[in-house]
Amino acid sequence: MITLYGFGAGFGLPEISPFVTKTEVQLKMAGLTYVKEKARPTSSPKGQLPYIQDDAEAIADSTFIRAHVEAKYGFDFDAPLNLQQRAQAWAFERMIEHHLYWALVGARWTNPENFAKGPAHFFDSAPAHMRERLREDAQFRVAENYLISGLGRHAPDEDVDLAIRSLLALSVQLGDRPYLMGGTPCGADATAFAVVAGILTPFFESPLRERAQQFSNLIAYVDRMMDQYYPDFAWTRLYEAA
Repeated sequence: MITLYGFGAGFGLPEISPFVTKTEVQLKMAGLTYVKEKARPTSSPKGQLPYIQDDAEAIADSTFIRAHVEAKYGFDFDAPLNLQQRAQAWAFERMIEHHLYWALVGARWTNPENFAKGPAHFFDSAPAHMRERLREDAQFRVAENYLISGLGRHAPDEDVDLAIRSLLALSVQLGDRPYLMGGTPCGADATAFAVVAGILTPFFESPLRERAQQFSNLIAYVDRMMDQYYPDFAWTRLYEAA
């Protein structure tokens, strides 16, 4: 039995972390039975979530979890794709995880209103005398990583401009197809869905979310993936209103 460790539902999403969402969707794609438990990043072998426990093995990082599933269970997430398409799917994943994801982080953590209603509550269970200091320290560390990512070095409107270019690339790649690479979902769809849903959730307002709503095919894509992989989750559908 596989145990998936993540943060849990929140922010209007079935899972707070896009990387945990990616892994959970891929477990569903592979048809594997799993249970999900809440955990803190400090419990992970790499100090980050997600990680899985599969019998005696603990595997951390969503990309290495995918590799483990493919090697142990013989499931090829990119089975419908030829070699060139596999390369393209990998390139889109890198763009999403190393560029677009950081725009999401900036919208959640560096916007004071969004931080107060969202990530600040990660520390609600901390002792009262430590709570505010922990919040400040965490926000500082995330802002520092945002700066290191490159996006945080730009003015707020400039970082959104760059993120929108990545969303445009996704929108063009998707076109009028149901999934990024064609008629069948592949591994990259789990990544794209997770991050774009994280941007579009109505829980947070931001210039990034506002401008992301111009991509009606991405909105419909997220709604479709939500219906397919989280049919019981009360997602706020956006396509009809777009």
